[in-house]
Amino acid sequence: MKKIILTLAVVLLAAPVWADVEITLTDLGDGVIQIGYDASGETELVRAFALDIVATDGNIVDINDYAVGDNNGGYGIFPGSFAGNISVNPTTGMVDSWVGNPNPYTPVAPAGDPDALGDIPGPAITIEMGSLYEDAAPGQTGVLCTITVDENVTKVCVTGNAIRGNVVLEDASEATLNPAEVCIDMIVDCFPSTPEYANQYARWVALGKPDCWCEGWASGNQCYGDAAGDTHSRGYIVYTTDLGKLSNAWKLKVNPDGSLPPGLDPCADFMHDVHSRGYVVYTTDLGVLSTNWKLKTLPGDCPLNDADNAAR
Repeated sequence: MKKIILTLAVVLLAAPVWADVEITLTDLGDGVIQIGYDASGETELVRAFALDIVATDGNIVDINDYAVGDNNGGYGIFPGSFAGNISVNPTTGMVDSWVGNPNPYTPVAPAGDPDALGDIPGPAITIEMGSLYEDAAPGQTGVLCTITVDENVTKVCVTGNAIRGNVVLEDASEATLNPAEVCIDMIVDCFPSTPEYANQYARWVALGKPDCWCEGWASGNQCYGDAAGDTHSRGYIVYTTDLGKLSNAWKLKVNPDGSLPPGLDPCADFMHDVHSRGYVVYTTDLGVLSTNWKLKTLPGDCPLNDADNAAR
């Protein structure tokens, strides 16, 4: 491996240059955001990235899918993680191992470093990523890494970190991030996607993610037979409007293309299951409705987790 050259652009005071690099964000689902770059309009390759990443309303909990080391077509040089973590041969000056020891070798700048935003887990981090190569140069477009955020995060934004040079080109000039800030709004599911709800979550997705299955919908009693989300004038939570929705959906199946046929209201699927013949609303749902028929008080704690739902 080639020797580490610490003129890599941890901080560069360079003459301005008319050059644009775009940071791209892609929601891969399950809280995973892919952070990429597009420097296709440049004549110079990018040598290093220094970026601030901020999550709104929650925390960044992991970082993955980044290159490690040199000469690999990526940005695997992390100046903030050098000290005490990578193994350098004292005789040759070559890197023997990029495996962090005792700490991970990671793009995340230590929170105690100047203008570094924080550690993982936390709402904001700074990443430092550079390239060293002989023949395997990074491309003009590519992926830097992915981050994982918790389920509470509503937005992720990325900007340059000025003290570290923002984005530095091969000729040591500083590129312009255009736009200066890029953000992505997270799609927040109202139905839990944790392992305790995995079976029902899959059904919820298959039925078009109906709001009525979610916590806080109407009276919170959909799973007890409240398909309409209303209360009768006599105080009955489960009554004729709910029976009507169940009757209309009785023995209907999801279409082969994944769409729902007319009358198939997923709010009438009280057990969040499917019959072996493909019926979405059938006898288990009728049983739930019958059990709670004309009741004026119900727990209001829908959705139940998979174990409690199946045990009813």
